[in-house]
Amino acid sequence: MTDRFMLSRRQLLKTSAAGAALGLASASFPIGRAFAAAATVGFIYVGPKDDYGYNQAHAEGAAALKGVEGISIVEEENVPETVDVQKTMESMINLDGASLIFPTSFGYFDPHMLAMCAKFPDVQFRHCGGMWNKDKHPMNAGSYFGYIGMGQYLNGVVAGHTSKTKKLGFVAAKPIPQVLLNINSFLLGARSVDPTITCQVIFTGEWSLAVKEAEATNALVDQGADVITCHVDSPKVVVETAAGRGAFVCGYHANQSPLAPEKYLTGAEWNWAKVYKMFVDDLIAGKPLPNFTRGGLADGFVKMSPLGPAVSEPARKQFDATLAEMMKGGFSVIKGPLKSNKGIVVATEGQAFAETAIELESMDYLVEGVVGSTA
Repeated sequence: MTDRFMLSRRQLLKTSAAGAALGLASASFPIGRAFAAAATVGFIYVGPKDDYGYNQAHAEGAAALKGVEGISIVEEENVPETVDVQKTMESMINLDGASLIFPTSFGYFDPHMLAMCAKFPDVQFRHCGGMWNKDKHPMNAGSYFGYIGMGQYLNGVVAGHTSKTKKLGFVAAKPIPQVLLNINSFLLGARSVDPTITCQVIFTGEWSLAVKEAEATNALVDQGADVITCHVDSPKVVVETAAGRGAFVCGYHANQSPLAPEKYLTGAEWNWAKVYKMFVDDLIAGKPLPNFTRGGLADGFVKMSPLGPAVSEPARKQFDATLAEMMKGGFSVIKGPLKSNKGIVVATEGQAFAETAIELESMDYLVEGVVGSTA
């Protein structure tokens, strides 16, 4: 979908009120439907589709559907988490005939997607995240997500073998439960190699803020961190800045190895192609779409970037062994005895917590060894 055509659709949508006065109901506006496929699926991204990060991972998943018979894909990138996303969803429905929409960004859900769910009860909406609740949200809405904390644990395993200073760095956007889990998982993976390793975290306060991400990365290297990872929308700045300073990097969201071929160790990636194919298969078959969809490495929702040339043989062996355990199912990243970095016991001896949405919602701590604060 070219930008020019996206603008044309938006302009046409603005004139729908005038069309209605001539007897054309906006919900059945015929433009864009003459050659419609059996089903049209819409994807909306908060940033560019080639950001080497969150948006690219979703766009790669959408691209995997373009050869599916009977499915037409419409996309729009750089859509802010404002009323603009409501206009985009309405445009996809009215002008393209979309019957299933994936608004992929965290802030699209409430109030924007929920408003469209109420306005278009016959259209299905599925949001990336853990925010849908069957007791208070409509049934034409739902959520999907992956257990990627296990991927960050594997990042930590490789980082633990690679670090010489025993200091890791983490550039994070906001201290929400999923981000905290990723930070904790990264350090705990490293501590499975060496219990003395620490991790410094810096929160930028925004999902995408290149200047602060570069400043945070430089600050971490200045403080001795020699392996760095992140949880921001686009890891591109973090990866390039860290590698430019001589530090090794572990990726997130998508494969960033082309940005730093010699310094990229591995990365925790989403495999949205698997998830989107599941939804589309149900759509084509006329089956009800699931409202709550979750999976991890063993389910193919998450994958790891290939190990880079700097990864040692001991690191490869522990990485492979740990991954094999995860693929069996039931692997617990958070297990006792474990304290928070404020000295509070979060897991006693024998306690282990699976990576589930319920437990994620209650995670409000950083584990012992993380230098930083959730405040």
